[in-house]
Amino acid sequence: MAGLTDVVRSFLAEQPVGVLGTVRADGSVRQSVVYHVIDGERVLISTESKRAKAGDVQRTGRASYCVLGHEQPYPSVTVEGPARILTEGVGAPTTTIFEKISGTRMEDPLTDETLAAVDRVILELTVEHVYGISHMEEG
Repeated sequence: MAGLTDVVRSFLAEQPVGVLGTVRADGSVRQSVVYHVIDGERVLISTESKRAKAGDVQRTGRASYCVLGHEQPYPSVTVEGPARILTEGVGAPTTTIFEKISGTRMEDPLTDETLAAVDRVILELTVEHVYGISHMEEG
């Protein structure tokens, strides 16, 4: 299935974390539990540029992301597509992600400059395929 339906987009927006899959240089799979925000057809994940997952994405240009609901019947979905590392326009999504992590609103939004100083970037996954949808009502 291509593209996000309203049901899947809503599910992804409600869930705070998922498992990011990238490919190491040797071809094996790397998985990382990460927080995310949804922006249209994009999944945005805050990370450091020196993290292995960022290097994997820079090398391969792809990623996969599985999100699981944490209550029965444990709905889930996997999305995948082209991915890249962003260094500009990262303040707003990183602020939102940090608010999800802390559970509190930040008084001052983060800026690109502040984040560059601490090596924070956004890993952007543009949803190309959606699959493995389970226990969700697709209207």
